Amino acid sequence: MQDKLFKVLLILSAIVIPVIGGGIIYSLTVDASGAFEEFGFWHFIFSDDWVTTAGKESYGALPFITGTLLTTALALLMCIPFSLPVALFTGEYFRGKKIAAVLGTVIDLLAGIPSIIYGLWGFYVLRTVFMHLNLSPQGSGILTAAFVLAIMIVPYAASLSAEFIKMVPSDLKEGAYAMGATRAEVIKRVIFPMAGSGIFSAYILAIGRALGETMTVTMLIGNTNQMPDTLRTTGNTMASIIANQFGEADGLKLSSLIAIGLLLFLITAIINIIGKILIRRARHV
Repeated sequence: MQDKLFKVLLILSAIVIPVIGGGIIYSLTVDASGAFEEFGFWHFIFSDDWVTTAGKESYGALPFITGTLLTTALALLMCIPFSLPVALFTGEYFRGKKIAAVLGTVIDLLAGIPSIIYGLWGFYVLRTVFMHLNLSPQGSGILTAAFVLAIMIVPYAASLSAEFIKMVPSDLKEGAYAMGATRAEVIKRVIFPMAGSGIFSAYILAIGRALGETMTVTMLIGNTNQMPDTLRTTGNTMASIIANQFGEADGLKLSSLIAIGLLLFLITAIINIIGKILIRRARHV
């Protein structure tokens, strides 16, 4: 009887997740349908208009899609050179030693810091530094937001990558050392092939974290509804435009913001699906 009850609970729990996901997609689609019907699905995606004047309203998602992809890609590029060495430091070179434990604790602490704290630090400290270095005329912009995003996702990528590196069997590494391999050769020929799919999945999760970040980006990107032509200019992401304008929106504008939210959902889902496909292929190589 208890086994049957437990099985029913498991089945119900498994059903709830796709039902919730389907409900989110359905509600977003229904609420976004007004914008898609007015402008057309593809025109809405590729239009860079954002005119809020009554009677002349025209909305497009391209500047915000571009801002989102730019900040995420740049954050990932800046994240990898820092997170991967940290993962090797704690997961391989100094595994089991006190210094690795201390660094691991610091990484976990950084991962737990609320995004608003990163945003405040970036706004009052980093923005000023970028202005003095002439990296951004007003301090805010794509580059500033991406830099802080990179700092935010380093702990996630480093911590998860270190766990996968620790899971590599010691026998394989000891066998390589016995054959005369150096530490660098063991990392290249044993650890990366064995832990590669796991490390890749850690970066996919980091991308998801960067795509949906709202508060930090809103405080640092400049919040201008224009296509960013360089990394030094201001802009908006899909999350930041919703956060900035959702409270005062109604009618067609509200529908357009919900449509942007739906597109963000789809972009995140597509990236995760592509990541899983690549991980699956890597495991079969």
